[in-house]
Amino acid sequence: MNNAKMWLVVPPAVGVPVFLGAVAVGSFAVHVAVLSNTSWVADFLSGQELGSGDMAAATMIAPKADTAKASYVVPQADGSLEVTIILPDGTSTQALIQPSQLRPEL
Repeated sequence: MNNAKMWLVVPPAVGVPVFLGAVAVGSFAVHVAVLSNTSWVADFLSGQELGSGDMAAATMIAPKADTAKASYVVPQADGSLEVTIILPDGTSTQALIQPSQLRPEL
């Protein structure tokens, strides 16, 4: 045993249950994280078609809202983009997207 001298400090009656308890807590934490951060696992475990949870979550989070009717992008000479967005009520707005100075490949 590589760490045999450890049992001279910590008796096996204490060390083994603490070690197994730590493994159980870690495993439980990983399973909770997977179930709470993915939708396909819950679908799989409940026997539903994979991906159906995504649609249900999307409709619960953002019910059908009016979205922009159209948008137009015009490249500018300096490398930026001018975006014109026509909103559902017919008004329009513009946004200017400038290239990042830190990442010139964009």
